[in-house]
Amino acid sequence: MTVLERFAEIKARMARAADEVGRKDGAQLVAVTKTFGAEDIVPVLETGHRVYGENRVQEAEGKWPALREKFPGLELHLIGPLQSNKAAEAVALFDVIETVDREKIARALKAEMDKQGRRLRCYVQVNTGLEPQKAGIAPDETGRFVVLCRDQLGLDVEGLMCIPPADENPGPHFALLRKLARESGIEKLSMGMSGDFETAIEFGATSVRVGSAIFGSR
Repeated sequence: MTVLERFAEIKARMARAADEVGRKDGAQLVAVTKTFGAEDIVPVLETGHRVYGENRVQEAEGKWPALREKFPGLELHLIGPLQSNKAAEAVALFDVIETVDREKIARALKAEMDKQGRRLRCYVQVNTGLEPQKAGIAPDETGRFVVLCRDQLGLDVEGLMCIPPADENPGPHFALLRKLARESGIEKLSMGMSGDFETAIEFGATSVRVGSAIFGSR
């Protein structure tokens, strides 16, 4: 299958998953382009799709500024871990930061947004599986951290994000993220990737992050 055929198939599967649970709104597709060059991305851009995700600031800097010039209206999400020394570059380049996972990053982002006069939308990353090797706020600390980011720092926290453990049923993790979001008065949920996006939509994902199922193996 070509990239465009896989892209169309993913969109169709997303629509079916939403229909099966009676969701009329569906979910937004964040097409994940990490490790893929402009030549791989352009065919999807030419369909009109405008929402993309990257894991690394430095890699995104190498390809997206030129693509923005050719394709207006792009919305670029940072979906990988952010180091505080890259906050300036991230604020300049991205539109949404999905990986706000500790106070140091929240404060660095706030300072850079004020400095650059940009207001990015943010998601708090939750480590639903409490995996020591994975970034994210612990579930029982999420409410307090959202209050810090939203009410004390004034960040535009529009959603929560999670990456369930690879060897576990993702459903309970998606259900937990949905519960935490409701408790904090948050509407958006970024959850689900190539292997489990249909389950995520069933549990209320408002956006799914799909890369390899569209662009192929890395």
